[in-house]
Amino acid sequence: MSKDRDRMVYRRDDGSWANKRNDASKASSVHGTQKAAEAAARAMLTNQGGGELTTKGVDGRIRSKDTIAPGNDPVPPKDKEH
Repeated sequence: MSKDRDRMVYRRDDGSWANKRNDASKASSVHGTQKAAEAAARAMLTNQGGGELTTKGVDGRIRSKDTIAPGNDPVPPKDKEH
């Protein structure tokens, strides 16, 4: 289930990369590279108290999903467990 503060990074029709909050109608920021858009989304999620970051590839398919702290990841990566 998507929370209000969760974000998505995706490629726009003009070739630029958008960082958009899931409940927003417009992108929060637009960048020339996917890496820059992801960095902006991570920073915004960290400042907002965490959430889920979904990144789509050039083909529009989901490439990765990350929980940004202090969000709660119900299935943490095996190498991060204590």
